[in-house]
Amino acid sequence: EVQLVESGGGLVQAGGSLRLSCAASGFTFDDYAIGWFRQAPGKEREGVSCISSSDGSTYYADSVKGRFTISSDNAKNTVYLQMNSLKPEDTAVYYCTDCIIHASRADFGSWGQGTQVTVSS
Repeated sequence: EVQLVESGGGLVQAGGSLRLSCAASGFTFDDYAIGWFRQAPGKEREGVSCISSSDGSTYYADSVKGRFTISSDNAKNTVYLQMNSLKPEDTAVYYCTDCIIHASRADFGSWGQGTQVTVSS
């Protein structure tokens, strides 16, 4: 059974940091790119970041470039999203899922259950 378990969300003040974790099981980790999308109330979902476990290539949405860093620990089958300089507009439920990196964009699935990130002003 494919499982992606997210953790690390919470409440933080603007300018603060959080690190999200996504622990994967039930599939061959190296065969997939794993990433995060987010969805805020009343807004469309936004693909945030994606990393390929096999070659380390990454994708970032323009809205998070320079502030968020995605990484992968293949030994632990875990993907991390380090979020720095958080803004109130980063408030959303963050979901971990499979993804595909293209030349200038990425496509995201819908596997995870989500973790809430709230940034207060």
